[in-house]
Amino acid sequence: MYEAFYGLREKPFTILPDPELIYWGSMHRMAFTMLEFGVTNNAGFTVITGAIGSGKTTLLRYLLKKLSSNVTMGLISNSPQGRHELLQWILMSFSQPFEGDYPTLFKRLQDFLYRQHASRRRTILIIDEAQNLGSDSLEHLRMLSNINVDKHQILQLIIVGQPELRDLLLSPQLHQLAQRISSDFHLQPLNESEVANYILFRLKAAGATRVMFTLDAAARIAEASGGVPRMINILCDTALVYGFANGHQTITADLVADVIADKQQYSILPLQKPSKIAKYL
Repeated sequence: MYEAFYGLREKPFTILPDPELIYWGSMHRMAFTMLEFGVTNNAGFTVITGAIGSGKTTLLRYLLKKLSSNVTMGLISNSPQGRHELLQWILMSFSQPFEGDYPTLFKRLQDFLYRQHASRRRTILIIDEAQNLGSDSLEHLRMLSNINVDKHQILQLIIVGQPELRDLLLSPQLHQLAQRISSDFHLQPLNESEVANYILFRLKAAGATRVMFTLDAAARIAEASGGVPRMINILCDTALVYGFANGHQTITADLVADVIADKQQYSILPLQKPSKIAKYL
């Protein structure tokens, strides 16, 4: 819509996870380091938490691109309930048959993991949005992690979720699971200076050859978004639409303030400012 007007090759602020567009701020760099540490050191459990839209899934996508060819990876992004359903989804994620009662499924997973180990292949299960699993399912993951060969951990688990997952893992009933976590990190939002650099990074990646957001505009976006990348993308994308509609090549703080006011009107951002969308239509 606005790409040609700004001289861009593509939209710079899509909200879809794109491992090619990770902004390596201090938080994301450390989170990925902990992911890599867990994988490299064959950690039983690795846990990454962060707010909605903080970039957790994008980091997972980047990790998947870097896994070596001797790794078999399973990914679960929904919320199976109960140990039987959870086991079915685990088998499905590894492209294994998933019909049968619980003992049959457990034996099938066990045999699969033994075959993987005998073939000198590593097996990693990633569970995204794990805060929705509940205590019983998380405890069952701990039980599944007991499948091993001598001293070798033959199933690695990477658990990713929103901040509620941290609270869940600190509950008394999951004390044994918490003791199995070898690598963990909580992904914090970007600070104000990182938000400005993030905006510049995304614009350059899309072909920008000049500064398009003023520092004051970036500061307003940092405040309104709370430093969460997805919210930054939504605000920046909308600001570019407003700028395009009004013939503005540079996004100013006043224009961003109008965007924030209009977003707040639809209960997206908790800021107050009278709407001025009419002047852009």
